[in-house]
Amino acid sequence: MSMFAIFSVSGSAVSAQSQRLNVVASNLANADAVAGPDGQPYRARQVLFQTVPMGGAGKAGVQVQSITESELPGRRVHNPAHPSADTQGYVTHSNVNPVEEMVNMMSASRAFQNNVEVMNTAKSLLLRTLQMGQ
Repeated sequence: MSMFAIFSVSGSAVSAQSQRLNVVASNLANADAVAGPDGQPYRARQVLFQTVPMGGAGKAGVQVQSITESELPGRRVHNPAHPSADTQGYVTHSNVNPVEEMVNMMSASRAFQNNVEVMNTAKSLLLRTLQMGQ
């Protein structure tokens, strides 16, 4: 693998983790939401990654395959006075688990940082290689 291929592989991973961080931020922002724009409770979203070939034998990167909505039921709270309460007096909140989302955020942030570090190390190695020829 060429040293320059490292930049495309790590760059694709940085881009994918950036999308993952955006989805986590959206989930956390809607953790206490009762209804989304469609009037239904907000559903937590998850990012699915996939490996993609990147121009040569054995070279691969990563991209976001899809963003899926969780099928878990929302949290139901008995509050008959709430305008969104059903006939039994329950309000259905989003199914976002803030603890899981914080763990997801930390994981995505670490993966992002690691890939930036890979690119910095590759840059450093390339610069040292060029200095050897002087």
